[in-house]
Amino acid sequence: MSRTLHLALHPYGVGGPGQHGLWKDPRVAKNASIDINYYIAQAKAAEHALFDALFIVDSQFINSTYPAHYLNRLEPLTLLSAVATHTRHIGLVGTASSTYNSPFNLARRFASLDHISGGRAGWNVVTSFDTGTSRNFGLDEHLDYTTRYGRALEFVQVARGLWDSYEDDAFPADVARDVFLDPAKLHALDHEGEHFKIAGPLNLSRSAQGQPVIFQAGVSEEGRDLAAQVAEGIYAPGGTLRQAQEYYADIKSRTASYGRDPEHIKIFIHGGPVVAATDEAAVRREREIFEEDNDFDRNLALLGRSFGAYDFSGHDLDAPFPDVAHLAEKGGRTGAAKLIERARTEQLTLRQVAQSVSEFRRSPFVGAPTTVADTIEQWFAAGTFDGINLAFRNNDDLELFVDGVVPILQKRGLFRTEYEAETLRGNLGLPVPANRHTRAPQLVNG
Repeated sequence: MSRTLHLALHPYGVGGPGQHGLWKDPRVAKNASIDINYYIAQAKAAEHALFDALFIVDSQFINSTYPAHYLNRLEPLTLLSAVATHTRHIGLVGTASSTYNSPFNLARRFASLDHISGGRAGWNVVTSFDTGTSRNFGLDEHLDYTTRYGRALEFVQVARGLWDSYEDDAFPADVARDVFLDPAKLHALDHEGEHFKIAGPLNLSRSAQGQPVIFQAGVSEEGRDLAAQVAEGIYAPGGTLRQAQEYYADIKSRTASYGRDPEHIKIFIHGGPVVAATDEAAVRREREIFEEDNDFDRNLALLGRSFGAYDFSGHDLDAPFPDVAHLAEKGGRTGAAKLIERARTEQLTLRQVAQSVSEFRRSPFVGAPTTVADTIEQWFAAGTFDGINLAFRNNDDLELFVDGVVPILQKRGLFRTEYEAETLRGNLGLPVPANRHTRAPQLVNG
């Protein structure tokens, strides 16, 4: 097989959505989500296993019902800047909202991380899922879907323009000629669009990989189109093998329709492997994990996130699912629409909808190391993903995967035995974007 697998690590901390009981695990420090040493240790373990990236999610709104990790966690770029000084190869991907940031400021922060890490930064572009975030930024309500995605597209375009402010040889630093900067190679952006008016230039040069890698998680039509236009990495919803194949083919096709090389967009699905000495032990452990996390009240609160953090607790649980469609338009519209349609067609109560969202679903990546490696190989060969964004409940589970599954994937030629490059782009096999002011093609970063 000519393709090689990519692996990323998504730390859980004390437990995000659906991991309601994780903070109770004696192997998980109760302050894991705010302990930089926890993240450094996770990143070092992933780097030792030759993973491509460490991925940090984020949101900027909470209430008391939110998952433990959401209640008390570090800001992604600050976190990743600290991790960068303790690692050499692993990519550092942080989530930041295009709705609640300004392009100049965020472009500068990601470019700074890119320099601090030697060219390993990535930006996961989100438009913000939680509608309550608007009130933390002086707005009465969340932007609608069309506005959010139009703003996101322009935001990325502006950021990329700012990252090209300096040509690569703009700083001769020639003492003999008394020339530090060649001013002809510094370029203002002078952007004026529908959402932003930004002069530039950015006061930071391009990094070893040219620009941070753009990631996105596109599920809706608008999201998939945004991903196809600008993303270089995608966090895909996963699902069944057939669903993952359909999503993979759709994104690659959309990417080509925008005149881009489909190989220059890497699709990662979420994977929460459960690895044990035998298949039977792994299946038992998977069920135990579900029971540890199965908290109805918290699942009901989590259901509200798709509807603007709506509080369903005041409704009769055994009455028909309430009419809350109007709350989904500015929240998690795609997922909410599916829930509403299912509740309508199957005549489900609120209790049944909440239970269906949190019902036990088998992961495909459960079993002894060989079984898990077999499934990964099968899915990879079937065209479902380019990589897996892996999440483990604790360090023991990470070690089981690294020590048991990774060597098998390496022996089969599916995963690297050493890093190919010093940068995130290089390890993902992505080209260095040519500076728009230079227009000379550049080879894949090594």
